[in-house]
Amino acid sequence: MREIVIDTETTGFDALNGDRVVEIGCIELLNHIPTGTEYQVYINPQRDMPSGAFGVHGLSETFLSDKPLFADIVDGFLDFVGDDTLVAHNASFDMGFINAELGRLKRPAIPLSQAIDTVAMARRKFPGAPASLDALCRRFAVDASARTHHGALLDAGLLAEVYLALIGGRQPGLSLAASTVESSATPAATPVYEAGAKSREPRLHAPSDDEVAAHAAFVDDLKDPLWRR
Repeated sequence: MREIVIDTETTGFDALNGDRVVEIGCIELLNHIPTGTEYQVYINPQRDMPSGAFGVHGLSETFLSDKPLFADIVDGFLDFVGDDTLVAHNASFDMGFINAELGRLKRPAIPLSQAIDTVAMARRKFPGAPASLDALCRRFAVDASARTHHGALLDAGLLAEVYLALIGGRQPGLSLAASTVESSATPAATPVYEAGAKSREPRLHAPSDDEVAAHAAFVDDLKDPLWRR
């Protein structure tokens, strides 16, 4: 099962009235385990950078001026995402911005049904508790000390850890996954019965007369014994 944890940085909050995507960051999960495959790109929004947005992510108009346009990266982005499930924190925000960019290029939108919203997950699991990414990192002891500014790839990495905690536990790690695969492919060296037990040689002779008599006496004490039917 392939999932893509995704985050975006933008020039503001209104995707339909001029705000644009300036960064996309993605983390690939396979069976809830990060594969190490990532996707990250900065994007020239072809507009100014409001001071409020700059204060959030630190991406200036000057820094973004020589970066590719969304039209230049759209094919690579869509190839990376494919039809797999997207995991986003406040999915309607990220999906709204990405779909607004796709709409400008007359490309089909990515359906919101393709996305899992970790904000909604957190609110269902912890009603009334803060559901921001920072709050969830604190709840699950995810180290967010490097998050001095928002960054799409950094936040996607933190969100991957939060998501795995929300669904029931942190990922066990690639080394454990590899050892599990290796052990499942290697025949067991010990029998299924208790480890260290010595096997008993098969009995090749008939029961003695005393054993037959003892068994008959045992059966006589049973109510409607199977052996007498």
